[in-house]
Amino acid sequence: MTAFLSLLRLTPTLSSRHFVRAGLGLGLFLTLALGFAALVAQVAGDRGIPPVAASSDIEVSGIEVDVSADSAEEARERGWSEAQRKAWEQINGPELPQRDIEAMVSAVVIERELIGPRRYQAKLGVIFDRTRAAQYLGGGVGGRPSAPMLLLPVVASAGTFTMYEVRNPWQRAWAEFNPGTSRVNYLRPAGAGGDSLLLNHGQTMRRSRAWWRVVLDQFGAADVLVPVAMLEYSYPGGPVNGTFTARYGPDNRYLDSFRMSADSPAELPDMLGRAVRRFDRLFEDALARGVLRPDPTLNDDTAMIVDPAIARLIEIGRAIEAREAAMEAEAMRTGPAAGLGEAATTAVVSAYVVQFASPDAASIDATLAAVRGVPGVRGAATTSLAFGGTSVMTVSYAGSLGQLAAALRARGYTVQQGSDALAISR
Repeated sequence: MTAFLSLLRLTPTLSSRHFVRAGLGLGLFLTLALGFAALVAQVAGDRGIPPVAASSDIEVSGIEVDVSADSAEEARERGWSEAQRKAWEQINGPELPQRDIEAMVSAVVIERELIGPRRYQAKLGVIFDRTRAAQYLGGGVGGRPSAPMLLLPVVASAGTFTMYEVRNPWQRAWAEFNPGTSRVNYLRPAGAGGDSLLLNHGQTMRRSRAWWRVVLDQFGAADVLVPVAMLEYSYPGGPVNGTFTARYGPDNRYLDSFRMSADSPAELPDMLGRAVRRFDRLFEDALARGVLRPDPTLNDDTAMIVDPAIARLIEIGRAIEAREAAMEAEAMRTGPAAGLGEAATTAVVSAYVVQFASPDAASIDATLAAVRGVPGVRGAATTSLAFGGTSVMTVSYAGSLGQLAAALRARGYTVQQGSDALAISR
């Protein structure tokens, strides 16, 4: 009887342990499954808005017409003719017959229209063919174009900052903008697929040049432009106030800002379209003043250092080391070793390939800084970056591959030496 009671007391204990283990295993499985589902959800779906094809044609938008005639068709024809004439006047074209103006029109864009039995009200856009209009307006846009600039449009509403995570009107406004005649060379991502993971509001707040070089190289850009739109809705269906801020560069530098408002959410696309055109003028003015130019730290070996001030200190330190090395060489040349003739030799600087683990940007910065600090190393720069994997750098070293391996081991690295490359790890 006593043994039976002991067995009863033991059985629930064993069952509880197995239950806890099973619960932990199930919880881990659910966590991994939910994480994978969240990742798939963030890149899947119809989230991208491809930008319109940029052309050098002259586009004039937002032309209001209100015309009456004997029929709806005749009223529409008169409205389009009036819009073409108004658009020609807006671009300071000379006085020409209506048929000559119509011959230069390549397209009419309907932004909004109301058609009645004898009346036509609309907001239209007119696109003139630049080749045909050049004889009256002169050549193209003056000045040299900018370097390729990656555009990251950020929209803030109700305290949430988004870019390509979901489709939004600010993304659509930039996708529909035709920058063909602009001096700014925009690179506008579609925002589909993995763009929502790589390009987000958090990226604009990073300072690591390693991250920025990966992003910019992905799109073939030299620098970044960040137009920020902060939208405030007064109440459902009411006015929408917008505060727009122009920023640029990997340090998210402030350029200029302005405010606009729309009477209702239905007027929001028109307001955002006007804001995009004003941003373009701001960026063009900054380019003309010499402000909008690529950040040199993005293409320098010291770009891996987060703070440019630290990079400057490293440059000063290297200059001091070079001066001391020159003084030592001069002392050796004029000292007792000068009489040895060919016995005094100079080490040859060679380039070697070094592979290293790179789980994140901080580890890349730390590894590069450590390798550059090894005696005899003249320079180190990454040639291939793989976050979460193995990256590759090229090291300029005054010595042999074996000597470089020994110097790295002295710095605490585990070194695997191949025929013409090294693999290091902590």
